[in-house]
Amino acid sequence: MIIARVVGNVIATQKQETHEGKKILLLQPLDLDDNPAGDVIVALDAVDAGVGDRVLAVMEGFSAMTSVGHIESPIDAAVIGVIDLVELA
Repeated sequence: MIIARVVGNVIATQKQETHEGKKILLLQPLDLDDNPAGDVIVALDAVDAGVGDRVLAVMEGFSAMTSVGHIESPIDAAVIGVIDLVELA
C-alpha cells in the first residue's frame, strides 16, 4: 500500500466494460512528510476520492481487483481509502 495525493482525473470515452461507471484517478505517491515520492500513477477509485484528497492505494493486481469488486478485471492499482490523519509514534 502507498500514501498518495489525488492530482487529477482521467477521462476515457471508451473503457474496459468492468470499468464502466468507475472513476480513474491520477495519484502522486507521497513520503511520510507529504513530499512527492516517485512518478504519478493511474488508479481506479473504489471510495469516491477527489482531487486534493490524500488517499491510501494498493499497487498489486489482486488487491486492486478485489477492492473494486471485479476479480477478473485488468487493474494494477486502486484507491481504497481517504486518509484523514497520519500519526507517527
